[in-house]
Amino acid sequence: MPVPLAPYPTTPPPQYTPPANGAQSQLVCSGCRNLLLYPVGATSVCCAVCNAVTAVPPPGTEMAQLVCGGCHTLLMYIRGATSVQCSCCHTVNLALEANQVAHVNCGNCRMLLMYQYGARSVKCAVCNFVTSIGVSICLFVYVQTSN
Repeated sequence: MPVPLAPYPTTPPPQYTPPANGAQSQLVCSGCRNLLLYPVGATSVCCAVCNAVTAVPPPGTEMAQLVCGGCHTLLMYIRGATSVQCSCCHTVNLALEANQVAHVNCGNCRMLLMYQYGARSVKCAVCNFVTSIGVSICLFVYVQTSN
């Protein structure tokens, strides 16, 4: 006759109770990149779509978002990071603060592009055209004529 390895629990395991005020926060799933809502105070979130477990950043951590230049997926990262690697296409994206970037229209498809100040060119993620960042310098030539 088989003997059970462990007795069946007589009381159900404790369940997580969300905060009474229903406060929620959000983050992007580390697996499928869907937006996840979770109760404040949770340390990790299991995605209902792909079952990936995503760690919740510590309270008070400022998060930022950007769109991946390779696959246009929304990425979330801790504010202050200098680069963010996309988990979908593995593109390494520059994560710049607003005061470190400038804008130019793509020379081919006219898509608005962002680039880091000081860059000499920027490659469009849509059409792959490389737009030169020109510095407008007007040169005046002084010509002395003899009377």
